Amino acid sequence: MSKKVLIVDDDPDVRMFNATVVEECGYTPIEAANGEEGLKILKKNPPDLVTLDVLMPKQNGLRLYRELKSNKSLVGIPVIMLSGIAKRTFLRSQKALTEFGGKAVPEPESYLEKPVEPDDLAREIKKFLD
Repeated sequence: MSKKVLIVDDDPDVRMFNATVVEECGYTPIEAANGEEGLKILKKNPPDLVTLDVLMPKQNGLRLYRELKSNKSLVGIPVIMLSGIAKRTFLRSQKALTEFGGKAVPEPESYLEKPVEPDDLAREIKKFLD
């Protein structure tokens, strides 16, 4: 059985692009259109890796990432953040969330700024799953 990659992004074209890269790497893509949908999938059928957009409706990637890294049963799942937002902006947002009563959350295992090249995404996916 191949390893599963959960792709969480509100843009259907980005999900299709990511799913194609995941399949070409020999893994099974699972898609979610927003953080809320992604969290349901994570709790029901945890994948081996998550690719996660930051800006989405119905629970953004920041909140889903926090949930992933705060939940004991999900914390071990590696996350590749894929976003049009610069990494330093993402990290500042994470720090701001921490300052409002949450505990510190680790940086993502990988952060790629969109648009991402297929070879770069494939390399990151394989780094965690091979």
